[in-house]
Amino acid sequence: MLESDVYKYLESNHIEYELIQHEAAYTIEEIEKMNIKGYEYVVKNLFVRDDKKRHYYLIVVKKDAVVNMKELQSKINSRRLSFASEEDLKKYLSLSHGEVTPLGIFNDVSQSVEVIFDQNISDIIGIHPLTNTKTIYIKTSELIQMIKEHGNKVSVVSL
Repeated sequence: MLESDVYKYLESNHIEYELIQHEAAYTIEEIEKMNIKGYEYVVKNLFVRDDKKRHYYLIVVKKDAVVNMKELQSKINSRRLSFASEEDLKKYLSLSHGEVTPLGIFNDVSQSVEVIFDQNISDIIGIHPLTNTKTIYIKTSELIQMIKEHGNKVSVVSL
């Protein structure tokens, strides 16, 4: 999926969104410094895997959340978790470091990656539309539905 496909998908499915353009942002801290409109809805996305590289997860949490990997692995019944490599990020989501977004799931043709949302995320979510020079804001429930319709497993967990 390309960035232009994201907008086509949202529009063809009548999903309302707001788009903000900004300088390239590779981290939450960089976005914070830009003071963009809607910053409070921006989330942090972590791409992790188990120690056998059998299960991959995209973790979506509030931008200021600290994720305890041991606690997370217990909650999702996983083996030991660690960050996936940039190679795996490219292989599964066709993304690079600094571009991680739940919309990358649409590039996961094998539906191998499970998406874990922190239940404390607000009703609106700010994410990159496959490029880190823009942020889109959509309803979290609509994003979750989009991911489920794509065929990836989605869980909402208290982190």
